Amino acid sequence: MAVDSLLVNKLTAIVFIVLGFLVFASGYRHESPSGLIGGCLVLAIGIILLIRKIVRKNKSNSSD
Repeated sequence: MAVDSLLVNKLTAIVFIVLGFLVFASGYRHESPSGLIGGCLVLAIGIILLIRKIVRKNKSNSSD
């Protein structure tokens, strides 16, 4: 069960990163400040989720 949840968390983070980058790139191309800000926020959320997943996995491995 824990493996499934870690996989879902990793995939969710990667999807957020990809979508954030696409929104950011689109905002940059069309010179849209809201697209840039939105893309940066989604990208940051994806990176934070991925870092949290890695830290959580390392904590569980170090306590074994």
